Amino acid sequence: MTQSHEELQASFATLILSIGSSAAMALGLAPNPMTNKTEKDVKMAKFNIDLLKILQEKTKSNLSKEEAMLLESMIHDLQLKFVKN
Repeated sequence: MTQSHEELQASFATLILSIGSSAAMALGLAPNPMTNKTEKDVKMAKFNIDLLKILQEKTKSNLSKEEAMLLESMIHDLQLKFVKN
């Protein structure tokens, strides 16, 4: 089921997932939805992972337990995939 733009809700989790998805696409783990092609851009992947790390640092002690765990998990998973790439 596809959501319309009116149904999308902005949240911290959505922000994390959006940046994480961009990193995954840049690592060649998911196709670019605009081109439907899988492409690698290591510099862009690193940039997106670094964005998540900055977000983690700047929001320290201001997140719910679930938000902090989601962010930590996303960063950890992407860093592992980055090193394996």
